[in-house]
Amino acid sequence: MKMRTLFLSMILILASCATHSKTKPTFEHDVAGGPVPWTSDEFEMEEEDFTFAIISDLNGGEREGVYNTAVSQLNRLDPTFVLSIGDLIDGGTEDQQQLTKEWDSFDERTSRLNMPFFYLGGNHDLTNPVMREFWKNRFGPRYYHFVYEGVLFLMMDSEDYEEERMLEIYHARDNALKIIKGEIEGVYEESEYYNMPERRIGGMSNMQLEYFKSVLDNYSNAKWTFVLMHKPLWMREDEKGLGKLEALLHDRPYTVMNGHFHTFSYRKRNGMDYTILGTTGGAQHEGDSMSFDHITLVRMAQQPVITHLKIDGILDETGNVPSGTIAPHRQ
Repeated sequence: MKMRTLFLSMILILASCATHSKTKPTFEHDVAGGPVPWTSDEFEMEEEDFTFAIISDLNGGEREGVYNTAVSQLNRLDPTFVLSIGDLIDGGTEDQQQLTKEWDSFDERTSRLNMPFFYLGGNHDLTNPVMREFWKNRFGPRYYHFVYEGVLFLMMDSEDYEEERMLEIYHARDNALKIIKGEIEGVYEESEYYNMPERRIGGMSNMQLEYFKSVLDNYSNAKWTFVLMHKPLWMREDEKGLGKLEALLHDRPYTVMNGHFHTFSYRKRNGMDYTILGTTGGAQHEGDSMSFDHITLVRMAQQPVITHLKIDGILDETGNVPSGTIAPHRQ
């Protein structure tokens, strides 16, 4: 009887250890050879749930010190990995030396993270064909997916235009900036660029749509799907918007996040969470209480638990914001 009791006790102990033991996380992608749009594929050993973080716009008009502070805070919070939603550099140029300088600066600061970081481009990062090629040579694909612990991540390019249209937008943008700077006459709100739908809501190609259709087919049993983009493609109602992809997402749980507006907002759409993030160092709107710097933490258990942490409220052991100061609001 004693032997039987001891045997059962050992089984229970071993079962308990197996339940709580950490396992090597799974990581899948389809980027074959060449540059890749992430810094590492080495992850911490995981239990049943994991936490990842998201940073928002650094540009346009980056405020010095904010991103450095965010990096220090992320290392304290220790998520499994960090995602971005674009506008990581000022960009907007065809000068490759300047682009190298700006990306080197961003990458040097990002290299201080203790966990993998996933790149995603915004309009400041992918303004023209030269920048698109620069991205390809440095980071690989502009849109891609990965799966972590059964959770699917769709990393979308909202600047996905045919080259002719991209150049039209780029030159219209250049003229609009000259109006703002007073270099040429005109009213910004009446400019060609101001009235282009791509300025606010971006666009995506049919090729990108077909790519993500295939991804969704391949991962029909994903635990959850996160859809990240810079501009809100879901606001565009024609064939270059998110509508067709949303139709494919309707039978699975998913979450959409984007940036670009530098003002935080949240809504339910199709019964799912759609969030526009604020900033992580980008220019802010004077007097707008929802234009704030923050880091987003997502704990992925049975369903995501999303927490937005204002940077000026994440303090170190001394009660101070670590590694840098928060610059004042700037238009």
